[in-house]
Amino acid sequence: MSRRPVPPLVEEVLEEAKRRGHLGPAPVGLHLLHSLAFAAVVTDELSAGPRLIDIGSGGGVPGLVLAMVLPAAQVLLLEGSSRRAEWLREALVLLSLEDRVGVVEMRAEEAARLDSLRASFDGVTARSFASPAVTAECGAGFLRAGGALFVSEPPDDDFDSRWPTEGLRELGLAKAEHRSADGFSFAVIACTTQAPARYPRRTGIPAKRPLF
Repeated sequence: MSRRPVPPLVEEVLEEAKRRGHLGPAPVGLHLLHSLAFAAVVTDELSAGPRLIDIGSGGGVPGLVLAMVLPAAQVLLLEGSSRRAEWLREALVLLSLEDRVGVVEMRAEEAARLDSLRASFDGVTARSFASPAVTAECGAGFLRAGGALFVSEPPDDDFDSRWPTEGLRELGLAKAEHRSADGFSFAVIACTTQAPARYPRRTGIPAKRPLF
């Protein structure tokens, strides 16, 4: 995918997110590049105009950037922190995204059980959300069959041990595939069938008793 232009205002908004403590210590430019790499992988895998949910949106990466560079996408930003969710709502106004981007302030384990959100998305994105087991369990509940989970991966890690196929199959997910874009690594995990009704388990249990 060719590099999509990003309005300067996006970088300004991310700088403000960092100033407020909602982004990590890396330079904003690096956060932006990582988000653009997410966009490259998502557009390679999904058809135009996908419905996406970014779980654990924090300061807005990659969710806000995805919304800006994928103008046909409908995007939901999921954030459990009240302070960060309020910032995301403010950012939507600054970026004029309120018409097709929303914010839900809720834990992923709870949100994935809402009728309005369960099995409703073409793609789930996750950057620094949780361990692979927790990310897969929480993310699977949002996906429709045929959709995919997109997870940022650490460099030079043992990919197959992080994403065991049997554990993913329990959640209705296929074997994880490794993808790279602009020097960043991602796991792309297709949803073959809707997640079983028992997943995700109640808040905190996926982390306390991970499936793999």
